[in-house]
Amino acid sequence: MIPISYPFLKRPRRNRKSIAIRQLVEETTLSAKNLISPFFIVEGEGVRQPIVSMPGIERLSLDLLLKEGEILHAQGIPAIALFPALQASIKDEEGSESWNPNSLICRAIRLLKKELPSLCVIADIALDPFTTHGHDGIVNMKGEVDND
Repeated sequence: MIPISYPFLKRPRRNRKSIAIRQLVEETTLSAKNLISPFFIVEGEGVRQPIVSMPGIERLSLDLLLKEGEILHAQGIPAIALFPALQASIKDEEGSESWNPNSLICRAIRLLKKELPSLCVIADIALDPFTTHGHDGIVNMKGEVDND
């Protein structure tokens, strides 16, 4: 095996030239500030609903979401991602609940931003939680997902 010689190893001051370059070549560090915690949310109050396919993970009602969000944020986790689990009765072919300003996801975002304004909230805007067919898009007259 022939050792490969990189110019940045011979002239390391190039690696210190700017903050951007230093950050690109620095050692990787991972801490709470680099994490995003996913949350699966449901309607109700005081609801902890185990997700069978993901042992140890639960769907939470908004009151419990807030409590968990407060704990994680206090520990330095800057962001959470929300994934709604909706009742079948409010799903339809078009996913119309997705544009309801009072939907579960909208209420969750408002609650979190009111109570934890510095928390970064990431929302899953896919249509699959809102549609009866479970696809991420609108199904056209041919029965195909219309992504275009």
